[in-house]
Amino acid sequence: MTVIDDLATLEHEAAEALEAAADLSGLAEWKSTYIGKSGSLTRLSRGLGALPADQRPEVGRRVNALREQLEAAFEAAEARLKRAAQDAELSADCIDVTMPGRPPALGHIHLTNQVIQQVQEIFAEMGFQIGESPEVELDEYNFSLLNFADDHPARDMQDTFYVEMPEGSPSVLLRTHTSNAQIHAMRRHAPNPIRVLVPGKCYRNEQVTVRSEMQFFQFEFLAVGRNITMGDLKGTLAYFAERMYGPGTKVRLRPSFFPFTEPSAEMDVSCFLCDGKGCRICKHAGWLEIGGCGMVHPNVLRNGGYDPEHFSGFAGGFGPERIAMLKYGIDDIRGFYGGSIDFVEQFG
Repeated sequence: MTVIDDLATLEHEAAEALEAAADLSGLAEWKSTYIGKSGSLTRLSRGLGALPADQRPEVGRRVNALREQLEAAFEAAEARLKRAAQDAELSADCIDVTMPGRPPALGHIHLTNQVIQQVQEIFAEMGFQIGESPEVELDEYNFSLLNFADDHPARDMQDTFYVEMPEGSPSVLLRTHTSNAQIHAMRRHAPNPIRVLVPGKCYRNEQVTVRSEMQFFQFEFLAVGRNITMGDLKGTLAYFAERMYGPGTKVRLRPSFFPFTEPSAEMDVSCFLCDGKGCRICKHAGWLEIGGCGMVHPNVLRNGGYDPEHFSGFAGGFGPERIAMLKYGIDDIRGFYGGSIDFVEQFG
């Protein structure tokens, strides 16, 4: 068998092997076998020196021609297999537009904000405007102008977060209640009648327990005008209770004390879970405590710019977290701000 015959056999075998290469890995192996540095064609070309001188030019020409042919075939096969691999990858990633869509996971309003929004809607129905007051406040507005005595326990550092200020500056703190809104609102509107609701964050230096947090929300409501009475306060609370907890919810007021109201009261609502018969949530008393309220103290009216001889008013402050805890049977306030997705998703 001559070298020409060997070239013909090699051409035939290489063509069949190339056709059988199913992927880029098999193609690389084919290249190494036939046209690589140690491949069959390279080994065959190394034997040209042993041929008679008159045969070398023709055999050399055919070796070079076969190499060019196999290299061209390799490049074509490589391009074809790369295209097929890309098509397979695209096919695996393609979207079937006929399949049902996958709705994205959506967030929702936090439970505290849900309650605040509901409270705002209820008080808006009664003609109350929504207001704001500073979270970083002067001691004067948070305590003094609200009739707090200088030695009142609430001024103690154990209850209040004070802000470090330069010597000689007024005392500044993080408000401990939204009642600071009373003076701001009255001074903004005096001597005109007002009805305002102010929700917001409050801060107290307290130990965090299942029933208390260092940061929490409150909403303050205030009405000032001529001939406002305790009956107006109770009527407002009764309307709020029925809208928040359902028709038939009853309200009762128990005597209490707050420096900025006189008389002062704690507001209870009849337990909406047991209809006042007594259960675990109401501690078998039939009533649930909601928050404090009362008639605006004459000193506070005067500090706000109203003459208590001609004007009167009522005010109150409730916590939306407490309202939510009673309404939904939540027994740990820490769930509101603990970051637990399992907790917040219950109220979506």
